[in-house]
Amino acid sequence: MKQTVEYLQQKNIIFKSLKPISSKELGSRKKIAIYLGVDLKGYYADVMVLEKKSRVLRKEAEELMALHEKLESYIDSSIKKKDIIIKAPLCSKAKALLQEHGWEVFHQVAESKE
Repeated sequence: MKQTVEYLQQKNIIFKSLKPISSKELGSRKKIAIYLGVDLKGYYADVMVLEKKSRVLRKEAEELMALHEKLESYIDSSIKKKDIIIKAPLCSKAKALLQEHGWEVFHQVAESKE
């Protein structure tokens, strides 16, 4: 979580509070870090961190958006800001889909361990 907070601070995204939500609470088996934050204006923000070796495709982007909707119903409130940090190869169509649905996509290329 500390790495995520530091990365968001580098991007000038600051939260009053940021608490982790397990994907199991939302009924998902995905290996993804989900954080529910409250920004400085008091609005909810959803921060997802996805780290994997295989490519993130459009189908998975749709699953992530469905997970966001489950989070909204879980907290019984709408979420204004949606950020996703992807540490994996990213399909351009998946990125375009996320962006057209209001997501801010931060793509980090995983460091190669050679």
